Amino acid sequence: MVQWFNAAGVQSVFTLLRRPNLLMPHLSVPDIRSIPYETLRTSGIKYLVFDKDNCLTAPYATEIHPEFQHAWSQCLSIFTCSNILVVSNSAGTPDSTSTHEVEVALGVPVLRHRVKKPGCGQEILDTLGAKPSEIAVVGDRLSTDIVLANTNGMLAIWTRDIITEKGDNSVAVVLRTLEHRLYEVLRRRHIQPPAHPSGLSSHVK
Repeated sequence: MVQWFNAAGVQSVFTLLRRPNLLMPHLSVPDIRSIPYETLRTSGIKYLVFDKDNCLTAPYATEIHPEFQHAWSQCLSIFTCSNILVVSNSAGTPDSTSTHEVEVALGVPVLRHRVKKPGCGQEILDTLGAKPSEIAVVGDRLSTDIVLANTNGMLAIWTRDIITEKGDNSVAVVLRTLEHRLYEVLRRRHIQPPAHPSGLSSHVK
């Protein structure tokens, strides 16, 4: 299902004008293969929230990207499926049709959320029953995934390199490009993300 109008996303633009540091991740990695899962766990992170499209799967696909299978298995082994949640604007929303298929394919639950990212923070907290500081959000989109994490006191992990633009939402492609450019501007100005209790705030190469 194509991700149509996202009111929460539009609202976040105005928030970023006031607080641009919300766009900055605590950890920046190429993709999920470079995430230090064991370090996250020992630093107090108990739950992982993953974006789906271009983070775990190709756009609108249900299966884990083949090159990520080993890393995904490692993640499941360390955190267990009950402590991992997929939060996507193309699955789990009222206009999506593939939610169950994604859950079966990935082996973890998908959040059913009424408000799209980055506005569904409270729905995540209610579902996990966790403190914000115990949750890490992983995703490729700065204005949705990273803003979601930072506005709710969660750890923000940015996967910089997407799987493919083939089949992706054309609006998302344009916005992602703009996000990357803005990130570089903020990075050169030494803008830092909001502090997180874990102390994890370096960029992982």
